[in-house]
Amino acid sequence: MDVLQAIVLGVVQGLTEFLPISSSAHLLIVPKLAGWGDPGAAFTAVIQLGTMLAVLLYFWRDIVRILWTWLRSLWTPELRGDLDARMGWYIGLGTIPIGVAGLLFKDAIEGPARNLWLNATMLIAFGLLLLAAEQFGRKKKEVADLTMRDGLIVGLWQMAPLIPGASRSGSTMTGAMFLGYTREAAARYSFLLSIPAVVLSGLFELRDIGDGGGPPLVPTLIATVVSFVVGYASIAWLLRYVARHSTIVFVVYRVFAGTFLLTLLYLGVLQS
Repeated sequence: MDVLQAIVLGVVQGLTEFLPISSSAHLLIVPKLAGWGDPGAAFTAVIQLGTMLAVLLYFWRDIVRILWTWLRSLWTPELRGDLDARMGWYIGLGTIPIGVAGLLFKDAIEGPARNLWLNATMLIAFGLLLLAAEQFGRKKKEVADLTMRDGLIVGLWQMAPLIPGASRSGSTMTGAMFLGYTREAAARYSFLLSIPAVVLSGLFELRDIGDGGGPPLVPTLIATVVSFVVGYASIAWLLRYVARHSTIVFVVYRVFAGTFLLTLLYLGVLQS
């Protein structure tokens, strides 16, 4: 991997991590279309640390407030009903499903799940699920209405993007909208919920960076920095967009991209 490829993949990661179109699928598809090698699951996981740094910076006030209130609530019972204290529990417990599934299916995630036929199908399938949530979700609940049950259900939806093509933000936003949350509330909780899972996954995969079988150190570092810069802008844009518009544009993109990819695979232009 050279510097140009690292920059391109960093931009792709930053643009697609928070939009409900699957960053992991695009990090697999773009190199294939460009004739580059597969950067690998470890590269994907590590450069996500750049976009997570963007989340930490963008939401730092919320994160500090949630952590501080949650910690105080451990010995101050009257704080346990506070939204920030509850959010601490929801985010922590909602991370358990993806953590367990990620460890149990690590080999499949890094191998068979990176098949383009499967990724293209997931782009379409989860695009249609997002459309269903858009059409049938009541979209009335706000972040303040979150309950332990809803937090855990959205946490279960977060397991889907272990297969590239599902989209972490897309899956969790879909689950939240099915539960009746507004698009903006679904996006905000999706971003906060993603922090522990992505950070832990990226740190876990750091062990492979720079060794003989893993992605090279310098290009990975460049891609991570680029993904941070682009990702920060993507967060701000998406929160403004979903406050005023539906997610239909992302559904159309997912279905078109998945269909286009399946066509290329069927014609033999791309190899899975």
